[in-house]
Amino acid sequence: MGLKLDLNLIKSTGRIALLTGLGQVVFTSAAGLLIGLALGFSGVQSLYIAVALTFSSTIIIVKLLTDKKEIDSLHGQIAIGFLIVQDLVVILIMIMLSAVGKSDDSSLLKDFAVTSLKGAVLAAAIYLLMKWVIPGLTHFQARSQELLSLFSIAWAILLASLSELMGFSSEVGAFLAGVSLASTPFREAISSRLVSLRDFLLLFFFINLGSTLDLSQLGALVPAALIFSFFVLIGNPLIVLIIMGVMGYTKRTSFLAGLTVAQISEFSLIFAGIGYQVGHISAEIVGLITLVGLITIGLSTYMILYSHVLYKWLAPVLQVFERQTPYGEKSIAANALHAYKAIVIGLGRFGSAIYDNLNTQGIPALGVDFDPKVVKNLRKQGRHIEYGDLEDPDIFERLPYQHVDFIINTVPDDDLASLMIKNLRSQGYKGYILVTAKNLKSAARLSAYDTDDVLLPFTMAAEGINLRLEKLVTQPRRRSVTGNLHLSG
Repeated sequence: MGLKLDLNLIKSTGRIALLTGLGQVVFTSAAGLLIGLALGFSGVQSLYIAVALTFSSTIIIVKLLTDKKEIDSLHGQIAIGFLIVQDLVVILIMIMLSAVGKSDDSSLLKDFAVTSLKGAVLAAAIYLLMKWVIPGLTHFQARSQELLSLFSIAWAILLASLSELMGFSSEVGAFLAGVSLASTPFREAISSRLVSLRDFLLLFFFINLGSTLDLSQLGALVPAALIFSFFVLIGNPLIVLIIMGVMGYTKRTSFLAGLTVAQISEFSLIFAGIGYQVGHISAEIVGLITLVGLITIGLSTYMILYSHVLYKWLAPVLQVFERQTPYGEKSIAANALHAYKAIVIGLGRFGSAIYDNLNTQGIPALGVDFDPKVVKNLRKQGRHIEYGDLEDPDIFERLPYQHVDFIINTVPDDDLASLMIKNLRSQGYKGYILVTAKNLKSAARLSAYDTDDVLLPFTMAAEGINLRLEKLVTQPRRRSVTGNLHLSG
């Protein structure tokens, strides 16, 4: 889990991630506590249940957003940002529990202070290692993938052992080991090499959970589990919708980000297990939280997979969560209008090359990309860039498309491209529309729509190389003794 938590993501999403993460934790905890008390649970039990409901699964969300290619979108980055904030909060809570569970009332305050000091020392030491030691060490280890993998495992075991020696749980140390490696350039390489080991060990995690889940004792708790699950599935997204709406974000961004908190986390189950170990809650409460986890993780996965369909259904109702003039995304989409002649959507290598060529040839172009970091970096270079996501049906309402001669989509997605063509033509756009295909089959499909041309990047690159070779072979050339042609220039 720690390997997925690059702390730099909090910097990129900044204030919205911090406020949404902390706000959701506070409001969900308060509401969950009241629901627990209303259902007849004791104060301590209700508190544990409420806290467990506040944390969402970073691993599941990262996996789903990556599969949907939305990890770099605005709502994806905001979601990952506040999920990191949540995970940091639960780690702090687990650190405190490690001390509280071993204390009696007379020494509670003393142990709490000692634990806080130990936690601060551990965090400071890891921060210094992240800043001065780990980058160089991982760079050296990366010369061998096997060595990098072994180092990562050894580092996790070392910090887990150190964490236990300091009085914390081993999960805290292992998590911090992952976080310390997540900010290095080799995070993905480490994660990909350890994925089989992770999945193998994950089996035992769930086997252990299943072995502690006594269904015969949960019969009376099923109605409570359903109520808590309903709150997590509906209430958590509503809380995020309200917070982001107040902060000026559009209903679409708020809704898509809010769906990512519609389940509880693996940390919620670990948190409940620690509470059981220190004697604060019974096995039945752990089973209740586990049951809520099974329900919410299962259902929320499909809610996220079909998030855009859900948005289309609920868009009219969601208007109440959006300010009359949303300003939260103005910092991303607030360029002054220019006399643009073309709009280029998608600023990867292919799209950026087209954008630059148009402007070089005296055709002023407006660039559009869905990655806030790309938008920010390109603006720093003096380019005219707007934030926009093709999956947003209202994208062209914020773009001066009626006044441009060309709209060029470089995102190789047939469904998005065909939807864009239909939307533009239905709104009366008379200019040229160019879309990008992945292959000849996609090109044939897109040609059936009202588009003026279909771009094939690899074919165009090959044609460019052929022209370059033709130019080179017409120039004087040298042949080696073996007869091989040497091309220069």
